Amino acid sequence: MTSLVKEDLRREIRRLKQCYAPEQLEALSQSVIARLRPWLADARVVLAYYSLPDEVCTHQLIDDLVAEGKIVLLPKVIDQATMELRRYAGPYDLVEGAFGIMEPIGEPFTDYSLIDVALIPGIAFDAQGHRLGRGRGYYDRFLNSMEARPQLLGLCFDFQKVAFVPFDAYDIPVDDVV
Repeated sequence: MTSLVKEDLRREIRRLKQCYAPEQLEALSQSVIARLRPWLADARVVLAYYSLPDEVCTHQLIDDLVAEGKIVLLPKVIDQATMELRRYAGPYDLVEGAFGIMEPIGEPFTDYSLIDVALIPGIAFDAQGHRLGRGRGYYDRFLNSMEARPQLLGLCFDFQKVAFVPFDAYDIPVDDVV
């Protein structure tokens, strides 16, 4: 039953996203990133994601964080169930990976205890931090594998914030939604 409700919510948010032109999503992204910046001020190691066109755009942010001397990690999909983290050095070391997502080609990063903040994408979030992803479970499996979790921040447009996100026992909520 939960999976049907989740799929309905995914469909509704996709419909809402189609109401916005790319330029509008870019402008909305800048507002979200501006609200996010204070959360990252003291972070030394940030797990981020290289956004898809319908997500809050993180491209300039991660380049800015690297320029500030922070270590930025991005996920790389390894197989049907696994993602690993790799250090991001700049746009020149990205290649298109699974699902059309740009992924870094560097060495795997495994010292998860050093991560201060993790930016988590999602289709929808609620005020309790429950997150609806794209349905493949990569982030939940990865976060469940960590001994100590960094601060988890969900990034989304305001129209992706909903009253309730259905969740299962294995779903990992975020600490805050930006």
